[in-house]
Amino acid sequence: MIISCVKTPRQFDQFIKFAWKIYTKESPWVPPLISGVKSMLSADKNPFWLHAKKDLFLAYDDKGKVVGRVAAIIDYNYINFHNDNCGFFGFFECIDDEKIAKALIDEVQKWLAAHNIFKMMGPMNPSTNDECGFLCEGFEIPPSIMMTYTPKYYLNLAQSAGLKKIKELYAYTMPVTADNRLERLKRVAEMVKKRFPALEIRTLNIKDIRNELKFVMSVYNRAWEKNWGFVPWTNEEFEDIAKNFKPLLDPKLAILASISGSPVGMLVSIPDYNQVLKKLNGRLFPIGFLKFLYGKRKIDELRLMIMGVVKEHRNKGIEALMYLEGLKYALTKSYKHCELSWILDDNIPTQRTAEMMSGKIYKRYAIYAK
Repeated sequence: MIISCVKTPRQFDQFIKFAWKIYTKESPWVPPLISGVKSMLSADKNPFWLHAKKDLFLAYDDKGKVVGRVAAIIDYNYINFHNDNCGFFGFFECIDDEKIAKALIDEVQKWLAAHNIFKMMGPMNPSTNDECGFLCEGFEIPPSIMMTYTPKYYLNLAQSAGLKKIKELYAYTMPVTADNRLERLKRVAEMVKKRFPALEIRTLNIKDIRNELKFVMSVYNRAWEKNWGFVPWTNEEFEDIAKNFKPLLDPKLAILASISGSPVGMLVSIPDYNQVLKKLNGRLFPIGFLKFLYGKRKIDELRLMIMGVVKEHRNKGIEALMYLEGLKYALTKSYKHCELSWILDDNIPTQRTAEMMSGKIYKRYAIYAK
């Protein structure tokens, strides 16, 4: 076995496409768009790499066949924000072989040590603001958009490589149906509006996207700043995310809350485009784009990606108003279920809110460290 650092375009292509060797067509895994993975890993296309660095590694067997991959990552914004000299491993894929998995993890450890970093955690693909974790419950269910799917044996590979689980992330599933939740939420909404007459709940104005981005960024960087793993987005990252998400976003599924014009909360859901991506096998062209346009009309699930209120306005019922507006609109469409993800294993208030909305944990993801 040989571990080789990716240096050539051919190796870069091997790194990206190796995932297709791990998962069969019958697997719940959803192939990502190859172009999207290339952009994410390219320094000239992803502004994340303005404050981060990486090397990609491939494992080859004695016949020159790729049998594993991993990325070694340093996010200096994470290190500075948390005062935690910790690197990441990410984009891990491997055949079911403990020696190969350990060799890949050891390679990341050596690379980080060469940069004076002696602690790592992951998988982060490539950061805590992106896809995270190894799946540890819910293997029979396809992942929602921007959530990972990994084989069950990865948990054993992680442990055999000397990694220890340090954190779990939960995904809840919630039915989208007209039931007693609506009446409960309406009663709460009436009380909250009386207490806070200056409170405004509205949907995203896509025509004024630049100012709306300032609103969203203000809430995000204040509401999540104390969360485990949180790293503020830079302006460049936020604009890049907005550019990529704008074609996918239904503005009426982005609920914004303000008091006297000041941003205080947001709730953002998107249709689960993985239902369509599953059929594209990683390529939009030449005919994948037509499949996408046809399939997107049949999407019947959502992913609630973001729900937060700034600290000074939590537990005042603002969350309920945003849920109410989102649920009312979802009921006018053909959506049947909504995934709420991800929620930290120690974020009890948000877990209780998800349960109040009839949500149940149906997937868990594990973060490992060494």
